[in-house]
Amino acid sequence: MNWKSSIDWSPVYPAALYLAAAGVGTLILVDPDEVDRSNLQRQIIYADDDVGRPKAEAASDRLAGLNPHIFVAGYDGAFEAGNADELVEGVDMVLDGTDDFAVRYLVNDACVRHAKPLISGAIGRWTGQVGVFAGKPCYRCLVPEIPPDAETCVAVGVVGALAGVVGSMMALEAIKLVTGAGETLTGRLMIYDALAGETRTVRIGADPECPVCGTAAG
Repeated sequence: MNWKSSIDWSPVYPAALYLAAAGVGTLILVDPDEVDRSNLQRQIIYADDDVGRPKAEAASDRLAGLNPHIFVAGYDGAFEAGNADELVEGVDMVLDGTDDFAVRYLVNDACVRHAKPLISGAIGRWTGQVGVFAGKPCYRCLVPEIPPDAETCVAVGVVGALAGVVGSMMALEAIKLVTGAGETLTGRLMIYDALAGETRTVRIGADPECPVCGTAAG
C-alpha cells in the first residue's frame, strides 16, 4: 500500500517507524521543516547528526535503513492547496499529525474529495488524541472552525514519550485498515490522558451542514 503524512509535529514519525517495520510497501513523507535539536526529545526517528537536514530527507533515510524492502519518498515542500490533490490522490490512506489547523483542513478536504481514509493524531502537554475519518463524518465535522484559543506544541510544549504513544496508536489504526482486523476508530475519537493514565472514546457525529462532507458541500 501507499502511505502519506503531512507536516511532522511528532506523532507521525513514530507511526512511520512501525509502518516501515511492518512492511508497508510505500511511505511518502511530506514536511517542509529542518531537524532542530529541540526535536530530538520526541522525534526519535532522528539522531544528533541529522540536525539541520530536511526532516523528510532524514526520516526517509532512517526508514529505508530500517526496511530496505520498502519504498520511501521524502517531499521537502509544504502541504498546500496547490499540491493537496496531487499528494493525496495516489495513496491508499493518509496519516496527519500536523500542528496547524489550516493544514489539517487541507488534508481533510483532499481526503474527502478522493475518498481516502484519514488517520488524525494530535498531542499537546500531557494529552493526545487519535481519530479515523472515512467519508462521513470528516475532520471538519469534529472541528468546524479553528478554535480561537488553539494551542500548539511550540506554544505549550509536549512530553516527548506522548508522541510515541499517539504515533503507535496511529500505526495500529493504519495496520487494522490494511488488514481488515478488529474495529477501527472510524467515526470515533480516542482521547488519552497521560497524567491520569486513562483513555476514553467518543463518537463523532456527521454534520449535515458540513461544507466538506455534508449537503452544503454540493
